[in-house]
Amino acid sequence: MTVRDILKMGDERLLRTAPPVLEFDTPELHELIDDLLETMAAVNGAGLAAPQIGVNLQVVIFGSGQVNPRYPHEPPIPQTVLLNPIITPIGDEEQEGWEGCLSVPGMRAIVPRWQRIRYSGFDVKGQTIAREADGFHARVVQHECDHLIGKLYPMRVRDFTRFGFTSVLFPGLDDNTDD
Repeated sequence: MTVRDILKMGDERLLRTAPPVLEFDTPELHELIDDLLETMAAVNGAGLAAPQIGVNLQVVIFGSGQVNPRYPHEPPIPQTVLLNPIITPIGDEEQEGWEGCLSVPGMRAIVPRWQRIRYSGFDVKGQTIAREADGFHARVVQHECDHLIGKLYPMRVRDFTRFGFTSVLFPGLDDNTDD
């Protein structure tokens, strides 16, 4: 397992649309997932997408099964490895919430997301995953899956008066640990 460098906004590789995973349960796929998990843990991330470490594949990881120290007021999300995800909103209700990103360090913004979603895809062995999520869980899934279509959260901001440096918006939080 290796802690990988995380690409930063401005790197054109973050703007690509990732192709689906075609072969499951391969040594290369297991190594990629191990690296994603190790990298996410090293920075206390809530999630991480393969494009963020320069791998152009539809692979995201999120959650840890415990409260994230960077989001102490949010409920834990089950640790999930999700390949070739599909997200479907449940209803029309949106929710605004603060987001940051490891690829946009030191900044946060209010971002609208679907309140409730259904997501599906596959695990590393090619077994189907199908879940419903709401609130923070739904926000994290949508944020990570955006990386697979070349979107960073600033592209979803509607009101730039609610976008800024973490240290200014939330004195006491570390600017370099956002996601």
